Amino acid sequence: MPSFGSFFWSSFVSHKTIKKMKNYPILKFANYTFIGFCTLSLLYVSVLAFINPQLVMDLVAVELKNTDAYSSIRGIYGGVGLAVVIMLVYFMFKNQPLGLVFLGLIWSLYAISRLITIFVEGTLGNFGSQWLVTESTLAILSLILLYLNKKFKNA
Repeated sequence: MPSFGSFFWSSFVSHKTIKKMKNYPILKFANYTFIGFCTLSLLYVSVLAFINPQLVMDLVAVELKNTDAYSSIRGIYGGVGLAVVIMLVYFMFKNQPLGLVFLGLIWSLYAISRLITIFVEGTLGNFGSQWLVTESTLAILSLILLYLNKKFKNA
């Protein structure tokens, strides 16, 4: 009996998509490259957070002043980030289209979070503005690759 998770995700990406994708090596290479690039980027921040959480927060000029702050950054950026990396590695080798859905969600939600900040707190600084463009671009790329995977699935 399939689990709820497999039922839920299979509604987004079927196993037929994965089998037909083998006929399009350039698309498969693009998927590997994109998912791999995103995975390495997230892995970098995760490892950095485990080693020295203050270095992560220095990117946005925030000083960690107590062990709870260090623990929180290590847990969120390090621990949760590593969990995301593990899932992306799995998706890269077992279900690339689902990995693209996952990345589309991640990058879109990052960008939406920055837009909420603009509307609630005001203009972003240079760091936030640059990352809004980067995250939006990555979200769009993941959706384009997902569209191409769906399109060629039906070819």
